[in-house]
Amino acid sequence: MPEKLWHLKNCNLFQQLSPEEFEKLEAPSRSRTYPAHTPIYLPDQKLDSIFLVAEGLVKVSNLSSDGKESILAFLEPGEVFGELALVDIKEQFELVEAVERTTVVMIPANILRQLLSSSTDVSLAVTKLVGLRRQRIEQRLRNLMFHSTRERLIHLLLDMVEQFGQESPQGVRLRIKLSHQDLGNLIGATRETVTSLLCQLRAEGVVEYKRCKVIVTNTSRLAKSVQRTVRVPAPHSNPSSETGRSRSVML
Repeated sequence: MPEKLWHLKNCNLFQQLSPEEFEKLEAPSRSRTYPAHTPIYLPDQKLDSIFLVAEGLVKVSNLSSDGKESILAFLEPGEVFGELALVDIKEQFELVEAVERTTVVMIPANILRQLLSSSTDVSLAVTKLVGLRRQRIEQRLRNLMFHSTRERLIHLLLDMVEQFGQESPQGVRLRIKLSHQDLGNLIGATRETVTSLLCQLRAEGVVEYKRCKVIVTNTSRLAKSVQRTVRVPAPHSNPSSETGRSRSVML
């Protein structure tokens, strides 16, 4: 089986397609692998394809006029980006790069538009996937506006628990590595402020941080401090699967 077709078949978005629809989708699509820390596309670059993350991890961010980075999202296998090409907005304003060695499948926007118009299941799945990502970004923006820096960091850690958490003997471990600067770029804070806040949370016994690896050691206590409920992925669940089970940490 061709590699790009294998990736498409294993994506939840396209599992309901007929063999004929798969052939129409696969034939014009292309796959490409990017080394770690390599741009996939740059701001102002015109695109005519939708990107599906097949393997690896992708970072979506904005750059200010002075080069300051604001991270919008991290995307795992099964997620899509560059979706504005579907509505003929070909010019993107985001910087998208591979965090680690990453393979993406590039699906021509006109082909996917035809598929969306003929398949209600795929149309709803794409809408839901994009909507969930936008919801995460909008929630982070609300946190920037209405919460203190400490509260923003706590909300971010809890968001990451829901998206990237794996239960371990020490607590909930995040599958991705995040530097102090990454965390700062996600919440609009300096690296020094993040370092100080992480030290506070560690002293309080709710977070452990070492070499860019984050473990939330007391999820319920951390969630209670900002009055929210957190859904922790169950052990061995597939992060890109909508059927993966999770459990709620109730306050």
